[in-house]
Amino acid sequence: VAIIVMTIIALVLGLHLVAAIGGGDMPVVVSMLNSYSGWAAAAAGFMLGNNMLIIAGALVGSSGAYLSYIMCKAMNRSFVSVILGGFGSDGGPAKGADTDYGDYTETSAAEVAQALKDASNVIITPGYGMAQAQAQFPVADLTAKLREAGVNVRFGIHPVAGRMPGHMNVLLAEAKVPYDVVLEMDEINDDFPDTDVVLVIGANDTVNPDATKPGSPIAGMPVLEVWKARQVVVFKRSMNPGYAGVQNPLFFNDNTDMLFGDAKASVEEIVRSL
Repeated sequence: VAIIVMTIIALVLGLHLVAAIGGGDMPVVVSMLNSYSGWAAAAAGFMLGNNMLIIAGALVGSSGAYLSYIMCKAMNRSFVSVILGGFGSDGGPAKGADTDYGDYTETSAAEVAQALKDASNVIITPGYGMAQAQAQFPVADLTAKLREAGVNVRFGIHPVAGRMPGHMNVLLAEAKVPYDVVLEMDEINDDFPDTDVVLVIGANDTVNPDATKPGSPIAGMPVLEVWKARQVVVFKRSMNPGYAGVQNPLFFNDNTDMLFGDAKASVEEIVRSL
């Protein structure tokens, strides 16, 4: 009976801790659950008198909590507020899925290749979609070809792009993209107005201009200001919203073109066109 009661209490507590978190704070859930598992393991170690379990659990719990804190700082959120279920907005109404953003413009790989040929400055902003498609290697090939042609290519990395800080950096390093062209958000955000083409590969919430508007579920979250560039190309499988569950008005801007399909296949086609 005690086990059944404790299981029910654990389920209710887990649901309460996770369900209360929403909007732009959802990535923190993964990190916090890792942290909680560590503390649970440490508690089990005390019950069993197992020092190794205590140490391992404490390491996992503390590292998960510290990573969650880093992510909250990167998203301009209060760590305590997120854990208690708040997500740092002013409580205003969120834009629903029925909002009319207008029409979007679709493009092709050949047209993107031509735009890249004509560009002097290009910035690539990757997201989790690039990781899912395993497109980092063709992206590295694209970068090398453009740099050989004299195009200034750089990467803009959001602190929480992917599933955790450093995720995109690791993928790009694996594909042997030069370290000196991979820049953090704070280093590159001021350069977008002078950029000819921005390639948004699998990113969504981290380039959402609604983050600058009070009332949005991701309000206050620092984002890559890609919409300030002359032309933006967004690589997506569909028009579905991102991880935070909110639509991105960037997709409907006059200077934005949508390139639908698998990111890896799309980038490979662009490389062939080049």
